[in-house]
Amino acid sequence: IEATSEISGEYGDNISLSSKDVNPVNPHHTGMPPEEEGEWGFVDYLKFVSPNRMNALMWKNFLWMWRNVSIFAFITLIPIVETILYCTTIGKDPLDLHLAYVNDELNFTDLCPSQIEGCDYTLLSCQYLDALKQYPVILDRYEYPEEAKEQVRRGLAWGALHFQSNYSESLHQRITEGRYATEFIIDQSSVQVNLDMSKKELGNSLLRNLLYAYLNFTHKFSLACDLNPKLASVPIRMNDPIYGPQDPDFTNFAAPGIILTIVFFLAVALTTGALLMERKDGMLERGLVVGVTPAEILFSHAVTQFVVMIVQTAMVLIFSFAIFDIVVLGPIGWVITLTLLNGMCGMCFGFALASMCDEERTATYLALGSFLPIIMLCGVCWPVEGMHFILRYISFVLPLTFPTESLRAMMARGWGMDRYAVYIGMVSTGVWIIVFIIISLLVLKFKKG
Repeated sequence: IEATSEISGEYGDNISLSSKDVNPVNPHHTGMPPEEEGEWGFVDYLKFVSPNRMNALMWKNFLWMWRNVSIFAFITLIPIVETILYCTTIGKDPLDLHLAYVNDELNFTDLCPSQIEGCDYTLLSCQYLDALKQYPVILDRYEYPEEAKEQVRRGLAWGALHFQSNYSESLHQRITEGRYATEFIIDQSSVQVNLDMSKKELGNSLLRNLLYAYLNFTHKFSLACDLNPKLASVPIRMNDPIYGPQDPDFTNFAAPGIILTIVFFLAVALTTGALLMERKDGMLERGLVVGVTPAEILFSHAVTQFVVMIVQTAMVLIFSFAIFDIVVLGPIGWVITLTLLNGMCGMCFGFALASMCDEERTATYLALGSFLPIIMLCGVCWPVEGMHFILRYISFVLPLTFPTESLRAMMARGWGMDRYAVYIGMVSTGVWIIVFIIISLLVLKFKKG
């Protein structure tokens, strides 16, 4: 049967078509592209990484950074500002703390002599106060003990000291009589101290200054009186520490964790923003349509963002070690290597977040939600040994726990890669990099499908 039809042309001329002039329809043709033979795995994605497409994607990313110089400068300045803020605010000894004191050895109108020389058993309270002035405290004198304590209650002083009226005589009897000294003599020869311990570190700093001042005072007095100064010291001999300084500070303790945290989360923010920006502008979908594979997208961003991360890491390490003199005793090469690996881990974590989230707001919530748990559980600001034993086991599976301990071992102890505490940080970081990359590729694959 021959079917004939007419098609009206643009200018009114009719064209007759016959079914014999048209190619016969294949009854087996469905009009759909052929189905893929099997599913692609992770190795298959790596096989289809085209150097030409990779070069095009990397040039695109570099051109974007070149055209947004202000954003790139801001990204470079962030680690510098954060490092400066940490090194100038955290771990320093508090200064100019007010201490209220009452000295009943003198009338309130009288003042302590400017300097007492030789073996003088009078006004020992003044000699102790003179030794205390060598520390960063401000001494405020009051007439009555309750008046000094009231200053502490009102928040105008951080401690109150009280010297009894027979303090010098009682201290002399305590030294000469030794074990025969009565309870009354011991009580009268003791400085009564009431501190405000609502701020633990500040109270401990004052307590340390009070003890050190007393040791310096007794040492100087014993030498002046031809006595063995060790008799007045605490019967514990503190030799040179095996690791760390004699008087450690919190800045050097927390510095390894802070360095890794800054590099890690800056990399997270950078890579998450870049990938979500591409998705928002539609460039990610257009690339996938023309044949760009998820592996090429991730690797191209990894290369470009790694360059930015190197600059950020260099700024953090230069300002930490060269400008603020953070202690680093171990091999600097391995310190840099571990920091760069940690930055790569942050990049891969950012890729995983951007792959799972469709909006920048969701990715921001996830990144901020992971910030505090990592800070608190990874031993950044407090030792892991001080945590609840259940949380301690949880911290072992977080990405910054082992790297923080590894970097701390290199910086504070001078250990190298021959120690388990050091190379386990490298291994842990490498494992997390692989895990985040696999998550990113799988999520992009299924979202593409």
